[in-house]
Amino acid sequence: MKAVRAMSAGGPEVLEYGTADAPAAGPGELLVDVRAAGVNFIDTYRRSGVYPMDYPHIVGVEGAGVVAEVGAGVTDFSPGDRVAWHDAPGSYATRVAVAADMVMRVPEGVDFEAAAALPLQGLTAQYLATGSHRVEAGQTALVHAAAGGVGLLLTQIVKHLGGRVIGTVSTEEKAELARAAGADEVFLYGDGVDVAQTVLDLTGGRGVDVAYDGVGRDTFDASLKATAVRGSLVLFGGASGQVPPFDIQRLNSGGGLFLSRPSLQWFVRTPEELRERSSMLFDGLETGWLDFRVGQTFPLADAAEAHRALEGRRTTGKVVLVP
Repeated sequence: MKAVRAMSAGGPEVLEYGTADAPAAGPGELLVDVRAAGVNFIDTYRRSGVYPMDYPHIVGVEGAGVVAEVGAGVTDFSPGDRVAWHDAPGSYATRVAVAADMVMRVPEGVDFEAAAALPLQGLTAQYLATGSHRVEAGQTALVHAAAGGVGLLLTQIVKHLGGRVIGTVSTEEKAELARAAGADEVFLYGDGVDVAQTVLDLTGGRGVDVAYDGVGRDTFDASLKATAVRGSLVLFGGASGQVPPFDIQRLNSGGGLFLSRPSLQWFVRTPEELRERSSMLFDGLETGWLDFRVGQTFPLADAAEAHRALEGRRTTGKVVLVP
């Protein structure tokens, strides 16, 4: 098969496209012909050595394709089934072995590029709105970085559930993207902007029922102040840095607030849970209430250039690789 390997820790130049031994479908696994692979920052962290890895290794964890073979003990899938996955190491290849209990069925109406690009960001947005805090009709959510990959999907899911979205963004161009996704109110954060006060003004002084914060250190204090009595602050990332230790009594003085620090692994622990969450996403794509577009597509052989574009912030939307 063809594959992209990180030969050593380093920049995009360490990625090498060439021939590699194809894996076999072990017990409980599927061997899949990869039709598209998602490109994510975790791939760059593993390539660069930020996350310790063995070298060389085939890069990538996310993708979509067609089942070629089923391993021993697999009864729910057959050759020819269309599937996608969010955590299968070695996905930058024309074939990959995937645990059968961690794949999602892809409907005929969803193309492989979208199916490969959606899982990580889509499942994250889905569990945020239905698991970390269950959005109910009439509730208001603050979504930081509302024009980001997760932010745009989260905004649409909150709106689908009947919620109101207040989004923060860094540029007017991104504000337009957030509004197009359905955000009710959008404002730019930065120097001179009191984020918490702006949110309080937009909610008549009440605050939001839930604040979704993937930014971290730079926005955490404002998120706490902007959350309503008995509201939830869901801290799911640290794009600006990790939140330092703080006095837990602030949750009490802020109104009996709920604070959580989730990650995807805790919300797709069983095949049934994964199926439920992914079904909502793929149904949204098929019926049209969820708008998701692939930003850029690169040939698998050009994975190094895809990494340069991603790390250089030269991408808009999700990046995928195709054989």
